[in-house]
Amino acid sequence: MAERIRKCNGISYEIIRAKRKTIAVQISKEGMVIVKAPERMPVFMIEDFVMKHREWILKHQEKLEQMRESAHVITDAERKQGIKKAHVIFPQRAAFFAERMGVSYGRITIREQKTRWGSCSAAGNLNFNWKLVLMPEEVLDYVVVHELAHRRVMDHSAAFWKIVEKEMPDFQRRRKLLRKYEKMFI
Repeated sequence: MAERIRKCNGISYEIIRAKRKTIAVQISKEGMVIVKAPERMPVFMIEDFVMKHREWILKHQEKLEQMRESAHVITDAERKQGIKKAHVIFPQRAAFFAERMGVSYGRITIREQKTRWGSCSAAGNLNFNWKLVLMPEEVLDYVVVHELAHRRVMDHSAAFWKIVEKEMPDFQRRRKLLRKYEKMFI
């Protein structure tokens, strides 16, 4: 059950009460502070919790604002051009790495997911986020290899990561690079 927006020492926040034993704070993508609290916790305890976490809240709100300011807003023309490019690049890169890795795959679909860069279905179909074409090729290749590795192991176990590492020994560096770039595109 969500309550109205409250304010405590310059911090606006929303309380969401639920059947839980602990209290937690999170910052939404929009920068709103959300406090999840037990159903019967008194408001003064929630305010105390918010004040104890004030520095953390302000730091993360500032970080989010900086990310928003440096983010690139994609135009319709960039979207059309990127999708067109993705329909060419992903089949090429998937074919190249699939042959090297000794795996097969079904169809390739280009999408625009908000939180995923790629996926592999149990039937072997690959999905890729077209925005990867806006990133360095080494990042795009990492996602392709990652999804093709799922053709051997569907989870993210140690066996899966060994397959990725065999094809791409520097996969951890590329993965960090993906995390860096993913924050740049809205």
